[in-house]
Amino acid sequence: MTSTLAERQGVVPSSGGATPGRGRRKRRPLGRNPLGLLFSAPYLLFVLAIFAYPVGYAFWISFHDFFFAAPGAQVARPFVGFTNYVTALTDPAVLRSFANVGVFLVINVPLTVVFSLLLATALNKATRAVTFLRISYYVPYVTASIAVVAVWSFLFNGHGLVNSILGPLAPSPSWLINDHWAMPIIAFFVTWKQLGFYILLYLAALQNVPKELYESASTDGAGEARKFFSVTVPGVRTATVLVLLVSTVTGANLFTEPYLLTNGGGPDGASTSPVLIMYQKGIEQGQPDVAAAIGVVLVIAVLIIAFLQNRFAGGRD
Repeated sequence: MTSTLAERQGVVPSSGGATPGRGRRKRRPLGRNPLGLLFSAPYLLFVLAIFAYPVGYAFWISFHDFFFAAPGAQVARPFVGFTNYVTALTDPAVLRSFANVGVFLVINVPLTVVFSLLLATALNKATRAVTFLRISYYVPYVTASIAVVAVWSFLFNGHGLVNSILGPLAPSPSWLINDHWAMPIIAFFVTWKQLGFYILLYLAALQNVPKELYESASTDGAGEARKFFSVTVPGVRTATVLVLLVSTVTGANLFTEPYLLTNGGGPDGASTSPVLIMYQKGIEQGQPDVAAAIGVVLVIAVLIIAFLQNRFAGGRD
């Protein structure tokens, strides 16, 4: 068959041939948006310098007989395999610190998600004193820990305001020197202090929930509770996953609060955390190799928890 005039002129390809240039995409070594790569490069360098390199170096230290030496000194640091890990994971104080931070996360993470979402929803609907309320919730987050720790120590000591109100119902020994209550009080304190940050995350997410969904739910006769669980909660799911991840990572790195509130993890290690044990092992006891092994185990545990959270809370997102 004779081709059409358009085919002879090359305007329309013939039915038996392949389309010229189709499937051939020019590869760009810097990606589809090189300007975006340029803008993100400083943060990438920051992550590599502040996170990736220290983690890699800690991983190397954990497999060697490592100790601090004078700058420039040449000392042998032989490979010892998993010796440091065995030393760390057979130490009752280390195992208890992981159990303590597990208790902390079980209390802190759910409270953070629930209260930050509820308060953000209320603030999003508030019509009066909105700025004042948002600043009020955010102030504890930006206040120095040493200042608010002093207030909580006053509230929960043996003769503090809380015990005065509870009277005979107050625990004995008091909260921060009680084996069973020390870590829960720290979890409540951290939840209260950091709540403002997570409220801001949820407030930003709530701005992206279409108002038409609430109007449709109202038209169908849904009450406030039904709209909250059917519209608000699914609408901020991505923010919820972020809050879960950030609060878990922050809680796993717990250090300042037990160090200040319970004088370094008391009573008898009831409020120690892995990071606090790392400080004691690496700095106070001169065992940085064992401290590095604890840190590597902590990083792996947090990655596993984060993966499970993203898998079950985030779905395929």
